Amino acid sequence: MLKKILTTALCALSLTATAQDPDSLALLRHDVIVVTGTREPTLLRQLPTTITTVTSDQLASTYQTSILPTVMNLTPGLFATSRGVIGYGVSTNSAGGIRVRGVGNGSNLLVVIDGQPQYAGLMGHPVPDAYIGSMTEKVEILRGPSSVLYGSNAMGGVINIVTKKATEDGYNGSVTVGAGSYGTFQAESTNSIRSGKFSAIANLNYQRTDGHRPNSDFAQMSGFLKLGYDFNNYWKATADLDLTYLDFMNPGPSDAPLLDAQAKITRGLASFSVSNTYGKTNGTFRAFYDWGHHNIDDGHLASAQPRDYLYKHDDFIGGITAFQNFQFFTGNNTTFGFDYQHFGGDAWQMLKSNGTHKSDYLTENQDDVAGYMDIRQAITGLVTLDFGLRVDHHSQVGTEVVPQGGVVFHFAKTQDVKLLVSKGFANPVIRDMYMFPPHNDKLEPERMMNYEFAYLKRSSNGTFGANIFIIDGKNMITTAPNPSGAGMLNQNTGSFHNYGFELEGDYTFGRWWTLDANYSYLHMKKPVTGAPEGKLYLGATYRHGTWTANANIENISGLYIATGDDPEKENYTTLNCSIGYDVSKVVRLFLRADNIFAERYETYAGFPMPKATFMGGIKCEFGK
Repeated sequence: MLKKILTTALCALSLTATAQDPDSLALLRHDVIVVTGTREPTLLRQLPTTITTVTSDQLASTYQTSILPTVMNLTPGLFATSRGVIGYGVSTNSAGGIRVRGVGNGSNLLVVIDGQPQYAGLMGHPVPDAYIGSMTEKVEILRGPSSVLYGSNAMGGVINIVTKKATEDGYNGSVTVGAGSYGTFQAESTNSIRSGKFSAIANLNYQRTDGHRPNSDFAQMSGFLKLGYDFNNYWKATADLDLTYLDFMNPGPSDAPLLDAQAKITRGLASFSVSNTYGKTNGTFRAFYDWGHHNIDDGHLASAQPRDYLYKHDDFIGGITAFQNFQFFTGNNTTFGFDYQHFGGDAWQMLKSNGTHKSDYLTENQDDVAGYMDIRQAITGLVTLDFGLRVDHHSQVGTEVVPQGGVVFHFAKTQDVKLLVSKGFANPVIRDMYMFPPHNDKLEPERMMNYEFAYLKRSSNGTFGANIFIIDGKNMITTAPNPSGAGMLNQNTGSFHNYGFELEGDYTFGRWWTLDANYSYLHMKKPVTGAPEGKLYLGATYRHGTWTANANIENISGLYIATGDDPEKENYTTLNCSIGYDVSKVVRLFLRADNIFAERYETYAGFPMPKATFMGGIKCEFGK
């Protein structure tokens, strides 16, 4: 029934869009400009890839601190696991595992901030608690491989967080404070200033909760600073710093709760970039450094003795990324790029009693260097061809060649048909090769091929998109009996075959109402956790005068929370809403309610989600 409802709604959006005047192309607000599927701002309709864009207004309308809940709702095919009121955590029993079309949940999906990679240097996974909405201008989600431009980890897709910039002269600032269920509190402040050639933006964020289960406290502090200087009309420089500190408890599965399981984690990201923009060429050189310090007590069962040690590690990723775009002739864009990364870290056990080493896990550093090109050529305004190639060399596993090709057919100025064949890969991470049994330093890259057909329709009032995909993966790292007969071993023995389709649309009624809808269906020959078979989102936003309101329904079906000999599936529906009221030009009051019908469900086995939760607060905005 839900599929029928969605299909009817999206067909209506498509038919309504068809009635628009094709000559009104200049008014099409859905001629979206993206930077993730290429290395320069480009109309989405010119790219063969499938990309969803989530704007800062959409993020702000839900009053969520993290970007993930909103991004998950608005992106078909993307799902992220959760375990509490706020926060995701890392280490054992962490949530925030992100999959796109059933691929990800580790080193197979890449998160980048302003185009630079963000993941733990030893473990290879993203750190979702570092992705804060108040510092974000927009989020672009590329569904499917993007290894040509972004290399390893982009096998399943890319989430690009584009941070805010100070674009107008003068000062702008905001302060938001909110409180809600289970002792949850959040506060954030954003301030920006621009004067002539100089610009700066700073963000501070704090959130905490007692949690809905015993020993599930979570606290986070983060800060973001970006400085910019425009030398002239052609050259500009940017420097930024992003710091996050986490202190949280892991309550363990509900049938085997843990005591004293606590993590204290610091993550940082710094970069410096220089960009140039000329008539027929533009590019960027960026140097970056991403680091983390993890201090973790894995806890113990009530019937067991406390551990006498902490797990500690320091990890880092340092490197440079550089690219230059050229328009050699009419309708052409050619990109040449270069990436270099040096990454690794140290891991050890520290005795709680005196702070000395108990044992060392490893000290390991590795390198990855790559060159790539992407050629896009428009032909007579009716067809756009795209071809990309990357040659990537890893110091441990060797060289990987990554091709990608696609074509876009443009019809009636407002409709596009896209065909894409792309390869993705993910190098084995240090953890799997060296850190814990059953480690194996002979692992090879994981690989997958993606075949996709997509249709995109735009109008002045809305958009409709549909796509079909087939994914084949091989060389996946699994733990299997050691061929030598000695226990278990990480091996490149896994494979998968996924296929499905995705629908998405939005439509604006008059001046006040906007409707959003998406649905994704995923069939997995070999099911994995954290990837639902069906995912439906229906949302409505109202803006009029001093009032704003958002309500949405999300239905998840066929979600595996456990696989293997005793698989478990979840099916659930949640209703969420938020309301904002402008008391004045400066002050806004807001109220947010999640899971209003108090649905009982889990997205991570053994970790029931909270019932209905509420958050209320105030936001003050200051102009120049």
